[in-house]
Amino acid sequence: MTQTFSSQVLNWFQQYGRKHLPWQKNVTPYRVWVSEIMLQQTQVTTVIPYFERFMATFPTVQELASAPQDKVLNLWTGLGYYARARNLHKTAKLVCTEYNGEFPKKVHELEQLPGVGRSTAGAIRSLGHGEYAPILDGNVKRVLARHFAVSGWPGKADVLKQLWQLSEQLTPKQDSGAYNQAMMDIGAMICTRSKPLCEQCPVNSTCIARATDTIAQYPGKKPKKIKPVKTTHMLLFRHNHQFLLEKRPQSGIWGGLWCFPQCDEETDIPSLAQQYGVTELARQQLTPFRHTFSHFHLDCKPLLIDVAPSEILLNEAQHLWVKADTNQDLGFAAPTVKLMEQLTTK
Repeated sequence: MTQTFSSQVLNWFQQYGRKHLPWQKNVTPYRVWVSEIMLQQTQVTTVIPYFERFMATFPTVQELASAPQDKVLNLWTGLGYYARARNLHKTAKLVCTEYNGEFPKKVHELEQLPGVGRSTAGAIRSLGHGEYAPILDGNVKRVLARHFAVSGWPGKADVLKQLWQLSEQLTPKQDSGAYNQAMMDIGAMICTRSKPLCEQCPVNSTCIARATDTIAQYPGKKPKKIKPVKTTHMLLFRHNHQFLLEKRPQSGIWGGLWCFPQCDEETDIPSLAQQYGVTELARQQLTPFRHTFSHFHLDCKPLLIDVAPSEILLNEAQHLWVKADTNQDLGFAAPTVKLMEQLTTK
């Protein structure tokens, strides 16, 4: 069964698998690693232009390691989950200092790198180094859960353990890179979340979910939780067609990104303005909007505030006055980008 399954998957890949994605050309562990981090919780079509820009700017891990964080975050702007970009930068530095610029081959060593879990480590080893290693990304979880009728949400430890055992058993010692790519392709192209193309699946004859007409039950759904709603006022301090931005702390939401100053209550604005060394001249409420994170909704209430700066000197490493259409290499949070685009027309 194991040998038949993997050989059917590999045969399918030779004829139908994706072989022309940007990270499948000039394959190196570095390029595989960057693509795998970008592809975490992000669609291939979204990632492609980001990957191409990233590689054009940082063609080697050494160039990424030596770049300022702002430039890395700038190239990541709009891709979301910015901890990935910060970890990417940290890992590049570690690879250069601890591994002489070469990615380690052992899974347990790869797992020690920031932002690299077991499946990503397996992808780097198998796709980048050509060595045996199983993987278990979202696409592979779905294929295995349906084919073997593994009940339950894959986020639960016991369900995840079953899926890893299956992945280990089925991944061939030879050609594990091609097999892993094939499994990801089957999940992305055929065994999709909705409306799977079962007739085109190379292993449909042994799929339990298909045989029992229970495809929609697998994989099990994540228990639903009602997301809490938080509110913030975004303060767009404007002076001479420039706007004040501040750099967020490295930890927490929008870590290391440049954002407009924020406060919880509108009554806090006068004291906050004094803290930033500005005097309010006029205020205008802009259209509120909601920004959704994985764990909560954030209702943003932007206020355009014309100000006159005082003599207070702000920390230039943490604060900047920029034009709305600035082309500086800065990483912006998505709401900052949204508001900057609006401000260019005001």
